Amino acid sequence: MRLVKTIPNMFTLGNLYCGFLSIGFAASGQFKNAAILILIGMMLDSMDGRLARMLNADSVLGKELDSLADIVTFGVAPSFLVYYTYFYQFDLLGFFVAGLFPLFGAYRLARFNITTSKSTLNYFIGVPITAAGGILALLTLFGDLIPNIVTTVIFTALCFLMVSRIRIPSLKEVPLPKYGTIVTIFLGCLLYVIYKGTYDQFPYLIYIATPLYVAYLAYRFIKGKNKKYVD
Repeated sequence: MRLVKTIPNMFTLGNLYCGFLSIGFAASGQFKNAAILILIGMMLDSMDGRLARMLNADSVLGKELDSLADIVTFGVAPSFLVYYTYFYQFDLLGFFVAGLFPLFGAYRLARFNITTSKSTLNYFIGVPITAAGGILALLTLFGDLIPNIVTTVIFTALCFLMVSRIRIPSLKEVPLPKYGTIVTIFLGCLLYVIYKGTYDQFPYLIYIATPLYVAYLAYRFIKGKNKKYVD
């Protein structure tokens, strides 16, 4: 039973490890692989909280671990990715500017962690760092089609939107597999198609993460249907 309680934390640690691997891939020049690892981290991040509730394994440790993983995977990793793909042209200035993203993200996470209002179930205050990091990863994936100035503007906007007081609708109470989860599946399939021609350099983790995520969603969907019939 104790082992079952640790399952959500293992997914959180998987998210953190994806962030570390993403930084490594970015440093070695494999930018699209680095971006995909951030998106895999998003998959794992979307699963750990729901698994914790399903297994009745919510804990303070899990919440703190989740925040630490998020700042690496969706804060530090995307900032390195943007630096290596574009900001490197500005030398030391570009390095300092890229470092602003995890700073704003860390502040946003800290503010979220001390928020106790029940209204946070319905909306977020400021753009979540997970969404912001995912957007930067997507910009890198399609960097050949997007002008650098657009990436710069979006990067700057996301920094300030994360710490803004703008209310962003939350999908936490939306039953699976609607909206965000189904979009994640579609995105995973799209990434597979995009990368099919570079199989040798493809991060094999996605071949494990994507089937697991689809199986998880299928389980939730079937469980939800059975619950309706019981009620």
